[in-house]
Amino acid sequence: MGSSSSSNGCSVFLLVFAVVVATASAGNFYEDFDITWGDRRAKIFNGGQLLSLSLDQASGSGFQSKKEYLFGRIDMQLKLVAGNSAGTVTAYYLSSQGATHDEIDFEFLGNLSGDPYVLHTNVFTQGQGNREQQFYLWFDPTRNFHTYSISWTAQHIIFLVDNVPIRLFKNAESMGVPFPKNQPMRLYSSLWNADDWATRGGLVKTDWSKAPFTAYYRNFRANTSTAASTFSGSAYQLVGLDPYGRRRLRWVQKNFMIYNYCTDLKRFPQGLPPECKHSRFNL
Repeated sequence: MGSSSSSNGCSVFLLVFAVVVATASAGNFYEDFDITWGDRRAKIFNGGQLLSLSLDQASGSGFQSKKEYLFGRIDMQLKLVAGNSAGTVTAYYLSSQGATHDEIDFEFLGNLSGDPYVLHTNVFTQGQGNREQQFYLWFDPTRNFHTYSISWTAQHIIFLVDNVPIRLFKNAESMGVPFPKNQPMRLYSSLWNADDWATRGGLVKTDWSKAPFTAYYRNFRANTSTAASTFSGSAYQLVGLDPYGRRRLRWVQKNFMIYNYCTDLKRFPQGLPPECKHSRFNL
């Protein structure tokens, strides 16, 4: 995958994958994905090595993986909509289907030129979300490609940006909190208009004179088991953050987190969700 300055000297958080991974595939968009909507606004080129999604006033666009995954690590490099992207959302997420679906979300909320993107994350279990954490990024995500990753085991979900962990969601089933571990998920991405809420709560609308808005994708990689199957064995169960990874997580959450449902007492006047007490890294 493409490197960034943050990966320089970075220890490998998920080293055990090199031993236990059953499938480690470098992607080709023709082979790995289906364009699902948007007519010709979604394009695959460079022999399947590059994909673009576009949004205009008539429609956005999107794609989904051909395979389903149950546990593993998913990496994708994205270069987001440049310039005035206010009102737009670039969504990149794992999801199952149905009313009780599970979902692991990255959503990139556009902004006016010169203002930072908001990276919105969420975890849905059995159809219930409301576990939002939001971040600014420590770089301009429109100038170059950056790697956005989801590491998913039966014990935890780790969100990573350029191999820097930004969020850890631990399994808290012992506290009565459902955890996504039974439903295989596909990888989805879409670029769409959400100017009723995406930028400053909907105060800033999409400037259609700037359309089409375009985001780019490359270097998809899935380090997973075979489709819709799982790993077993203690090595896989122990995959997680090393001490350096935990320090990086604290650095991101201290300096770049701008919203955390686990500290929103006004939203939860009857008490914070139980998983918020499970680990300080959920905070």
